Amino acid sequence: MSSTLAVHGHGAEHHDHGHEHHHHDTFITKYVFSQDHKMIAKQFLITGITMAVIAMILSLLFRIQLAYPDKSFPLLETLLGRFAPGGRLDPEFYLSLVTIHGTIMVFFVLTAGLSGTFSNLLIPLQCGSRDMASPFVNMLSYWFFLTASVIMLASFFVQKGPAGAGWTIYPPLSALPKAMKGSDLGMTLWLISMVCFIGSSLMGGINYVSTVLNMRTKGMDLWKMPLTVWAFFLTAILGILSFPVLVAGVVLLIFDRSFGTSFYLSDIVLAGKVMPFSGGSPILFQHLFWFLGHPEVYIVIMPAMGIASEVIAVNSRKPIFGYHAMVYSLIGITTLSFIVWGHHMFVTGMNPFLGGVFMITTLIIAVPSAVKTFNWLATIWRGNIRFTPAMLFAIGMVSFFISGGVTGIWLGNSALDINLHDTYFVVAHFHLVMGSAAIFGMLAGVYHWYPKLFAGRLMDEKLGYLHFWITFICAYLVFFPMHFMGLDGVPRRYYEMTAFPSFNKWMSVNILITWSAITAGLAQVAFLYNFFSSIWFGKRATQNPWNANTLEWTAPIEHMHGNWPGEIPTVYRWPYDYSKPGHDADFIPQTVPLSETMSSNLPHDFEDNPAGLEQYNAWVKAHKANEAVK
Repeated sequence: MSSTLAVHGHGAEHHDHGHEHHHHDTFITKYVFSQDHKMIAKQFLITGITMAVIAMILSLLFRIQLAYPDKSFPLLETLLGRFAPGGRLDPEFYLSLVTIHGTIMVFFVLTAGLSGTFSNLLIPLQCGSRDMASPFVNMLSYWFFLTASVIMLASFFVQKGPAGAGWTIYPPLSALPKAMKGSDLGMTLWLISMVCFIGSSLMGGINYVSTVLNMRTKGMDLWKMPLTVWAFFLTAILGILSFPVLVAGVVLLIFDRSFGTSFYLSDIVLAGKVMPFSGGSPILFQHLFWFLGHPEVYIVIMPAMGIASEVIAVNSRKPIFGYHAMVYSLIGITTLSFIVWGHHMFVTGMNPFLGGVFMITTLIIAVPSAVKTFNWLATIWRGNIRFTPAMLFAIGMVSFFISGGVTGIWLGNSALDINLHDTYFVVAHFHLVMGSAAIFGMLAGVYHWYPKLFAGRLMDEKLGYLHFWITFICAYLVFFPMHFMGLDGVPRRYYEMTAFPSFNKWMSVNILITWSAITAGLAQVAFLYNFFSSIWFGKRATQNPWNANTLEWTAPIEHMHGNWPGEIPTVYRWPYDYSKPGHDADFIPQTVPLSETMSSNLPHDFEDNPAGLEQYNAWVKAHKANEAVK
């Protein structure tokens, strides 16, 4: 079956009627070792949700410590044992919680959970393909991801606990196994887990790029692709180019840990003993890490941007404003993200001239981001808006992206960043512009494409509204006050603030943040109930419940390995023909030929696109020639 699926390509003959009826799956091949991109998307999503719940629980544990640093909670000792003696978190375990929370959210939820789910689900369906270019490699990418997840969680069960050097795992803490508890076996498991994770990401990314370039249906040129596919395509390119750099950095780190090399170590004194390391530089690791780390920011946010673009256009009932500008801004972000990594390293003592170069490129990358923001707002402006849960989460994503992105201009200034680096200001910026925005984009996608994931079921709208408003309000209550804490110099990753009298005034704010986080966590219980109960009991949807134009809504409601029975639809138009003047329906699917809608409406269709008029005339001429031959 997989070999049959792989031969369908752009421009290839696709009148492969009925082939999907000959494929009979067992339980194992359908639900466990599936090669169907839709099932793999569900595997990524449910694994990502599971990891998100774990990361959320970890964050609540260390938030309780920050809000009540002098209190003991016997329940913590019952649950965590030696990691919470006397009902208080062990200080080194606190750093491990921060480390694993950040690692899980950045890589396992916002990278694999977001891209793995929606790239798998939507690229074949929106491009008009039977499946991914290599279904077998696609299956392997999920199993490498699951293996990485299991190894990462297994580090909680080793004697000295999980990794504890922060999610950026800077040496020397990560390079010296005896430096602290979190530098021992737990750190080794972290490194092994990340190598497996990167293997998963590379296999997935190569598959996504190959599918977009080679397996589009007839008529689906690059400028007819939805912005979702553009975002997933460019995200995959980013991952393919940047993730191997982290592998190189990790391998050198393993050498330092296990084989006595000194890539990152020099002049180390540990417990009063001079260690035999010389010539290395921990700054080298920072360069290698952030060469991945900054593209990683956009690997996380660009899929959310694509999802928000699609959801906003569909629910505003308007064409997306500035389609070409949106694509070029995505390409600009992809290119610029490779030359801004140094703004994470302004405090390392880099040459001020070099810092100025990175500052300029950092401020320049704000331009394509601003283009996207303007175009989203222009699309919503005077639209016939439907406030579905997906639309609310997409608008929430734009809100977080704006409010978090503005503070990025502060941090991009090298003179200001020296004062704000490693304070709660950075925590606030990072969690708004990347964490909250990307999570809201992911949730918008879940609510919008839930009928395609789970055979025509819809999630409950009232629970969706409850989920949105509580999560949206609490997210701002958690992260917005952190800006002011950071401006006052409150450092991040500190176990308790009571040791610093000047920070005592922020204790009430820490309590507010903690209870807001707990409330937001409870709101996710409503989402989880809604998500899993709707799989079996959700309201039945029509084939195209949102009246959208893209190809996935032409596929049958009931899943089949191959997506369409018989012939794959042909594409004739771009995906955002909404509310076209002169037409009764407010949407025109991509599969509707141009001749059926343009003959009496040429001024409207081509007033901003004279090149399109030439294309249309050429199409009419070719169409008449084909009819004459017939």
